[in-house]
Amino acid sequence: MSLVVKICGLSTPAALGAAIEAGADMVGFVFFPPSPRHLGYEAARALGARVPGNVRKVALTVDADDATFAAIIEALRPDMLQLHGKEPSARLTALKARFGLPLMKAIPVETRTDLAAVAPYAGIADRFLFDARAPREATRPGGLGRSFDWHVLENIDSGVPYMLSGGLNAQNVAEALRITRAPGVDVSSGVESAPGVKDAAKIREFIRAARSAHVHLAPVEAESHP
Repeated sequence: MSLVVKICGLSTPAALGAAIEAGADMVGFVFFPPSPRHLGYEAARALGARVPGNVRKVALTVDADDATFAAIIEALRPDMLQLHGKEPSARLTALKARFGLPLMKAIPVETRTDLAAVAPYAGIADRFLFDARAPREATRPGGLGRSFDWHVLENIDSGVPYMLSGGLNAQNVAEALRITRAPGVDVSSGVESAPGVKDAAKIREFIRAARSAHVHLAPVEAESHP
């Protein structure tokens, strides 16, 4: 199975182009005003039009209401909605019924016990994103450049595909994959030169490092004998 790589928090044509050219499978756009990566609808419309059909567009929100989702969907035409707030399972069910889009639910992780939060979303979320738990004083739940103990995810079976996030960069993604064997990775601040400012070279370096690490971790098929 190939590794899914997502570059999140894109806000300029140059950064988006770098992610696409480097081979990102998913590109994420943030719709959350407290974030330095927040996009307005017209900017999202312009960027979304540049994304080819083989790359999935993901709209990240935090406890957004239906009107906000409708405006995002009209502007971006996303392939998936990423829910990064405290949305309960009933909210996900309602969003699927109204908008008919796949959902990625972010789960904040610090210890193994935090993985119990996965169960209520079983059969509803199409993908999980395990991100570092934000400190109490934080004004936003993600994009903080923090990592967590990746050993927490060893041997996890979430029931659906998941992505690893939180503090990843080109220097540590190989170790993160070695420990977790995650089927996907998501990066935002780890490919920036300043909060909200994506660095094209760092994007290319991260994707290259993640792909290389995944190839080296892939199990070698046993040789067949006649």
